Amino acid sequence: MTKPLVSVVIPAYNHERFIGAGIDSVLNQTMSDLELIIVDDGSTDNTAEVIKAYNDPRISYTWQENQDAYNTINRGMRMARGRYISILNSDDVYTTDRLEKCLQHIEKMGAEVVFSDVIPIDDEGRPLTEPGFGWNLWHQKNRDYYFQHNNDEYTGFLNGNYMVTTSNLFMTHQAVQKTGQFTSLRYLHDYDYIFRLMLACPGKVSYLHDAQLLYYRIHGGNTLSEAAITGREQDLEVIEKYMLASLPEEHRDRVRTGANRLRQLEREINEVNTELAQLKQINPSSLGRRAMAKARRLLS
Repeated sequence: MTKPLVSVVIPAYNHERFIGAGIDSVLNQTMSDLELIIVDDGSTDNTAEVIKAYNDPRISYTWQENQDAYNTINRGMRMARGRYISILNSDDVYTTDRLEKCLQHIEKMGAEVVFSDVIPIDDEGRPLTEPGFGWNLWHQKNRDYYFQHNNDEYTGFLNGNYMVTTSNLFMTHQAVQKTGQFTSLRYLHDYDYIFRLMLACPGKVSYLHDAQLLYYRIHGGNTLSEAAITGREQDLEVIEKYMLASLPEEHRDRVRTGANRLRQLEREINEVNTELAQLKQINPSSLGRRAMAKARRLLS
C-alpha cells in the first residue's frame, strides 16, 4: 500500500457528542493525502457507533480497554505510516486548512515540529472570543511572555504551556522516533512531550503564532477538583525536570537546591499567613499567656 503523507491520530473516549465534528474536520482537509487512525480507549457511550457510521477508506478504527490518553496516543502513533504525524483529541476540531498550513510552515522553516495558535470553543462549538474570558487571559499572558523573550520556545514553555494541547502537535515521523512515546502523566503528558521534542530536535520546533488552526474545546462542566491539585503537582515536576535539563550538569545541583528552598519558603509564608488570619479572629481574652506572646510575635 502507498504510504500517506500525513497520519492523523485521534485518541477517542466517551465523546459521542463531539467526535463527528473532529472526524469531519480531518476528512474535509484541503489536502487529502492522509490516513485517520482512531483508537477508542474503551468508550462506554455511543462513540464507536458514531465512528463506524463513516465509510471512508482513509479511516482505521481500533478499540481497546481503557488505558488512559497517553497510552492511546502511543498506540495510534505506532500504527502511523505517514511521513508526518498529527494528533487530534476527540473533542477538538481542525480548521479545514490546518494540515496544509502546517506542511507549508514545516517545509519553509526546515522544522521537525510545528504547533499553531488556537481558537477556544464551548460545548456547542461557539468561539469564546471575549478578551476578558479567564482562559483567554491565561493564554494571552503565556503568548506575551514568549514574545517578550525573543520568541524563545523553551523559555516560553517554562513559563506556561502556550501549545495548550496534544491536538496542536504536527511532527515528522523522524521527530517522534527520536523523542519516543508519551509518558504516564495523566494531565500533563502534552507539556512533558513538547519539552522532550525540543531537547530531541534542538532548533527544529516552530511556533506558527500568527495562525489559529485548531478549535480547542473548553467544557462548561469543568469544576475545581482534586485534579486541579494533581495537575499542579505534575506541573511542578515537569518545570523542575526541564529547567534542569537545559543546564550544564555541573550547575544542576545548585539550581535544584535553590528551587527547593524557594518552594519551602513559599510553604512557610503560606503557613504563617494562615496562622495570622486565624489569630486575628480570636478573642484575646480567650488566649493564655503563652499563646498571647506568640500572637504578639506574629502580629508585630
